[in-house]
Amino acid sequence: MNPPIRPQSLRSVTPTIDIYIRLAQYPILADSIRYQMRQELFRRGIVDPDNFEREVKEKAIESQQREGLYDPFNHEHSNVWQKRLDRTRNFQTDAAFASNLSPSILDRIIEQVLQSQPGASANSELTFNPEVAPWELLFRQGEIYEALPLSEQESVKHHLEGIKIVLIKGMISDQLQYIGVAKQIFSIADLRFIYRHRIGGGKIGGKAAGMLLAWRIMMEKGEPALRENIKIPPSYFIGSEVIYDFRLKNNLDRFMNQKYLPLEEIRKQHPLVEAAHMAGDFPDKIVKRLQEVLDEVGNSPLIVRSSSLLEDNFGTSFAGKYDSFFCPNQGTVEENLQDLMDAIRKVYASTLNPNAILYRQQNGLIDYDERMAILLQRLDGKAYGRYYMPTLAGVGFSQNPFRWHKKIRREDGFLRLVVGMGTRAVDRVANDYPRMIALSHPQLRPETTAADKRKYSQWLIDAIDMKTNQFVTLQMDEMIQADFPELRFVAELDKGDYLQQVLAPGLLDDEDEFILSLDFLTKDKGFVHLMRSVLATLEAVYETAVDIEYTLSITPSYPQPTYHLSLVQCRPLSQRIEHEEVTIPKDIPQSDIVFRAKDLIPNGNISDVRYLIMIDPNIYRTIPNLTIKQELGRVVSRLNSVLKEEKFILMGPGRWGSNNLDLGVKVSYADIYNTQALVEIGIEHDGSAPELSYGTHFFQDLVEANIHSIPLHLTQEDNWLNWELIKNAPNALSQLSPADSVHEAYVQVVDLTAVSSSNSRLTILMDSKSEEALAFLKAGEWQNDENNASISTF
Repeated sequence: MNPPIRPQSLRSVTPTIDIYIRLAQYPILADSIRYQMRQELFRRGIVDPDNFEREVKEKAIESQQREGLYDPFNHEHSNVWQKRLDRTRNFQTDAAFASNLSPSILDRIIEQVLQSQPGASANSELTFNPEVAPWELLFRQGEIYEALPLSEQESVKHHLEGIKIVLIKGMISDQLQYIGVAKQIFSIADLRFIYRHRIGGGKIGGKAAGMLLAWRIMMEKGEPALRENIKIPPSYFIGSEVIYDFRLKNNLDRFMNQKYLPLEEIRKQHPLVEAAHMAGDFPDKIVKRLQEVLDEVGNSPLIVRSSSLLEDNFGTSFAGKYDSFFCPNQGTVEENLQDLMDAIRKVYASTLNPNAILYRQQNGLIDYDERMAILLQRLDGKAYGRYYMPTLAGVGFSQNPFRWHKKIRREDGFLRLVVGMGTRAVDRVANDYPRMIALSHPQLRPETTAADKRKYSQWLIDAIDMKTNQFVTLQMDEMIQADFPELRFVAELDKGDYLQQVLAPGLLDDEDEFILSLDFLTKDKGFVHLMRSVLATLEAVYETAVDIEYTLSITPSYPQPTYHLSLVQCRPLSQRIEHEEVTIPKDIPQSDIVFRAKDLIPNGNISDVRYLIMIDPNIYRTIPNLTIKQELGRVVSRLNSVLKEEKFILMGPGRWGSNNLDLGVKVSYADIYNTQALVEIGIEHDGSAPELSYGTHFFQDLVEANIHSIPLHLTQEDNWLNWELIKNAPNALSQLSPADSVHEAYVQVVDLTAVSSSNSRLTILMDSKSEEALAFLKAGEWQNDENNASISTF
């Protein structure tokens, strides 16, 4: 009778399986142990590192083929391929070690890794490689370092920094400028907070990264007296890997090459792309986590915000390129979950929208695999009857881009502020205006008379209707009545010829009418100091100008109210680098000057401009048909394509890029990105001139694309336009775009080489110091035949 087989004998004939079973007892530390096993093999010369990795890749490809993938580089998503590589590397490590080294060496390695565990030793030396260590090990070791007495922390400072960098790169961002700031600001507790609030794998994206960093900067570097009144909303982060899982599950990878199609084809197909995303399902584990989030926030409204890895970075803000959506969250459990998932689907679909793709093309990012993380935030605010909204919200800039008076200092910052949702501060509609506050002189308004203050005030308020479970836009007087809790802080009594401060809300009548002047805030030193301090602190730590989005609540107190600021977004503010010295000549003949502009002028020099595209503001204002106004934006877009090989500028009424056709020509960045300059013309109408684009997402696009935005306020002294030259020039529109000849009455294209006998083109000199711009014709020799031949027509 044969003796029974002992366990030791069984292990001795299956060494690879023996190691696999042994390491299964260390589910968290197994990666660190295998890393040390490979280092032992490499150190002894048993295995060459390069050959080892080459064999791992070959074995991984063989495994793909066994599983039915015969085009391995196209049929498998990158995150799945990485998982396959990792598992294959583990198997190869176990096999190589089992074949060449003894179990006693494995025992020693396991013991060393165990000794490196937090709590095992207070030694300041780091005994594991943070780059490959499990995150739980990093968190625990980092917490030990941060708990050391201050006298001992200096000796481990470099180790703690290394741990933070690995965690920041893995969870938040690999942008070096961001890491350089974040590693000095975030604590291990901050990073663990992010980890615990993350849904799925991958990074949390630029928008979430900026918000968290701004908050921690204010907690670490802000004025101590202000810190307790600054916060961020309760937030959750859907990691950037989840979009991969969503696309893979729903066969959406077929759309990933959309970015290489012509722009018109992208526009044509985008509705199909969006429909396919809306029909998609999420992995079960993601659905479960989303339901947990809804359970935690209860019936509080949510906002689902895009947070791509490219968003809100240094130099590429992607401002307004991706979508965000409100979820009122007032329905049944099933309805709320469906609404939340639909909002996420829409954000995912927006990664392939034409404006985002074009922006990536123009910034050299088209080949980058855009990964969309998502920021889920509880909407800050409170209930006003059936409506829910923040008391105040807006955007702020640490450098003021909109100076309407010489007294105003750029470096003190600028606010756009509204009552209710912050959408009113960015998405403008007809006859509705946010309050613009120059923080250097907060009481200095662009308007002076009561009539102008009334006209240029906020008349619409965005809120959540908790009864109908919808995002709604209300008329101002539907919300702002005598019983509005914060009335005296945001409104004034409209007395016709003058506005009167609300001193005693209890004495108001139902017939009283109000204007949202926000003058109380501009006179309150506490409010002004809070906003100045936040913007200045963030700019100092970022070492560049920033812009923020925020909400604001007010607690009445004596002698002044207390303000509670919630930061919802922070990003580096795009600014044109202005090193070039420009001198404005004084001897240009008046007949050669096309326009002269004064105030709010950037620095720069544009030359050799052949075409001037003009939409006459006086004519535009008289167009009664909104369909025609809408079409003019499309005409501009087509000319932008036709003239892509030429130098041209755009000139036209008011505020370009607005959704409000009365304010200006409705275009997006995708419609004008080839232009050298955009000249926004302000002409007085009914006693006032239109607001221009400063401080909007559209304006940010122009700055980032190095398109000079030039305000031409014809209502102001020293601003002049050569109407005669433009009106008398032949209109080249029908030659360049024959299909648009029906719009010649509204759009004039001037070939500047044809308006003078000297074959001139346009030069524009801009001096930001004197805040003066001069555009004039300059003679030269140009190859007209070649240029004409290069222009395609529709």
